[in-house]
Amino acid sequence: MNKITVHCTVNHKPVVVETAPNKRLLDMLREDLNLTSVKEGCSEGECGACTVIFNGETVTSCCVLAGQAEGADIVTLEGISVDGKPDVVQQAFMDTGAVQCGFCTPGMILTAEVLLAKNPDPTEEEVKQAMSGNLCRCTGYAKIVEAVLLAAERKRKEA
Repeated sequence: MNKITVHCTVNHKPVVVETAPNKRLLDMLREDLNLTSVKEGCSEGECGACTVIFNGETVTSCCVLAGQAEGADIVTLEGISVDGKPDVVQQAFMDTGAVQCGFCTPGMILTAEVLLAKNPDPTEEEVKQAMSGNLCRCTGYAKIVEAVLLAAERKRKEA
C-alpha cells in the first residue's frame, strides 16, 4: 500500500509523518509519534479515551483518518504540561482525586482544557454537559466535575 505524507503540528512542534492512507489519527499518534496518552477504548467515538485537541476543538481520534490531519494543529496530553510540570487542569485532577485508573484521564483533561478556554467560569451543569462525551468507570464523575471547577477557579485567579 502506498504511503501518504502528513504535515501538521503536534504538541506545538511541526511534524511530517509518512503513514498508511487508511490509518486513523489515533494510530498515527500512538504508533508513528509514540504519544501513548491517546488511548483506544471503543473505536467508535463514544468513550472519549482517544480525545485530542484538533484545531482548538476536541475530537475522538479513532474517528479521524491520519490524512485529515494535514495542516492541523493537534494537542495531546503530552503537549499541555509546562516545562514538564502539570498545568492547572492536570494539577486540579490530581488534587481532587479525579485520577483513578487513569485510562480516561487524558481525554477528560483535554476536554476540560477546551471547555475552560471557551468558558472560564462554567457552571456545574455546563461542566457535566462538556464532559458528557468522556466515559469513566472508576470515579462516578463527581471528582471529575470538582476538578474542572477547581481548575476554572485557579485559572481565573491566575488571569
